[in-house]
Amino acid sequence: LTLWSAMKTIIAFSCLLALAVGSPQFPQFNVRRNQQGFRSRPVQQTFRPAPVQTFVSEPINQQHNFGPIVNILRSDSQGEGTPNFSYGFESDDGISVNSRGFQGSAGQANMEGSYRFTLPDGTIAEVRWVADEQGFRAESPLLPVAPLNPHPIPVHALEQIRFAEEQRARGLVWDEYQGRWA
Repeated sequence: LTLWSAMKTIIAFSCLLALAVGSPQFPQFNVRRNQQGFRSRPVQQTFRPAPVQTFVSEPINQQHNFGPIVNILRSDSQGEGTPNFSYGFESDDGISVNSRGFQGSAGQANMEGSYRFTLPDGTIAEVRWVADEQGFRAESPLLPVAPLNPHPIPVHALEQIRFAEEQRARGLVWDEYQGRWA
């Protein structure tokens, strides 16, 4: 027996073992014998769940308190599904939503709008937003705003920026693969 044939035998045996272990497992059947000693057809053992105890309670009050009823004062929509649309909604609890869509300068769909609601402390929160070729921008007195320049740019970084601008003006670009200006 060569090493190659021994390996083939081991691989074949492993495959057969994997097939046997991975084959579907069927429920066990209880084969009963009748009085003459002949086998009758197999009878599958049945599962009998334990009895469930039921409780009877008093009738449930079907009236739920979901809070105050909010009336819709305005709801309008025009041009839905097109780049040019308008949508507005207002309810008597102070919620208001307005949005408008229009064709952008490069053919894209631009949108602008606002939403307003009352905070639990009574403050009115209003957000105005624009989504166009410059991205999404939201404005509100309640949104945090980062300082324009939180830290001054270090001198060596300014020198690197100036050097890169000079190279670009000369028509050179940085080649990342060669690690030099080309």
